[in-house]
Amino acid sequence: MSTTNSVLSQDALKTLVGLAALKYVVPGEIVGVGTGSTVNKFIDALATMKDQIKGAVSSSEASTERLKALGIPVFDAGEVAELSVYIDGADEIDSHGFMVKGGGAALTREKIVAAQSRRFVCIADASKLVQTLGKFPLPVEVIPMATTRVIRQFAAMGGTAQVRMKNGAPLVTDNGQHIVDVTGLSIVDPLAFESEVNQWPGVVTVGVFAHQKANVCLLGTDEGVKTLTF
Repeated sequence: MSTTNSVLSQDALKTLVGLAALKYVVPGEIVGVGTGSTVNKFIDALATMKDQIKGAVSSSEASTERLKALGIPVFDAGEVAELSVYIDGADEIDSHGFMVKGGGAALTREKIVAAQSRRFVCIADASKLVQTLGKFPLPVEVIPMATTRVIRQFAAMGGTAQVRMKNGAPLVTDNGQHIVDVTGLSIVDPLAFESEVNQWPGVVTVGVFAHQKANVCLLGTDEGVKTLTF
């Protein structure tokens, strides 16, 4: 969705879904919080009810800083047995709730927190809804010594992979690893694709969230927030 011909800007749509996600937060519990510009809107909204929750488990250092700055306690994932809900954005989501995530380079921690949660609520603007995953560059977190071989393996699948750079050097994730972004793929079987790539030596995790898919998607549209249930 183009922000130039929309009634609402993409930023406004993100604000709408961030607010809508509050109704999925369980009072008295710890909420799982993702990463990214849409999640930042949710964190800002969450601050309005911070006295009703115990705190949050965060999937990135950036989100942790934002939560703490707003006075929301942040727990280590290892301190919490299970979360009632995980709220995060997506770079792409399809009609089954399968997603591509990792544009913000936090995909591994996002997948860990998602696996720890009983329910995954995806918040996104309408431009993120796709028929088939793969148009958005697919992020893959990789141990640096495996990067060249992983790039060759994606080439054999018809994809073009390159190391994500930042300030002239490979971006380093919160886990100390690199990100490879892959274009040219059409991911028609996300479950099988995720399982296969995750088994490649040196891959920390792939940014396809099929085994940890969304249960609900709050989609920001010009008509308001549309709720998709999977």
